[in-house]
Amino acid sequence: MQGDDFEHLERLVSELDARGLHARVVRSRTGRVFARVINPNATSLAENVTCRAQAAPSRPDWYYCWSWGERMHTAEDPAGAATKVARVLAAVGE
Repeated sequence: MQGDDFEHLERLVSELDARGLHARVVRSRTGRVFARVINPNATSLAENVTCRAQAAPSRPDWYYCWSWGERMHTAEDPAGAATKVARVLAAVGE
């Protein structure tokens, strides 16, 4: 299951890059994986996005989550998630 979150985050990173944000997948020393996202026009605007499975008996559903743990968007739609992140990290006038 660990590989799936990495793949979902890689797809999100591609979508974020296309929107002009700097993003990369990071694996911490503890093994935690997240996407680090920075607005290059206002570097204090940044977010760490995780991807988590919500356990279902037959098949887990994956969700992108904000750094505080709240579900943001389904991982089946990385473009939609990227739009949300871009909106939150937009600088005034962008």
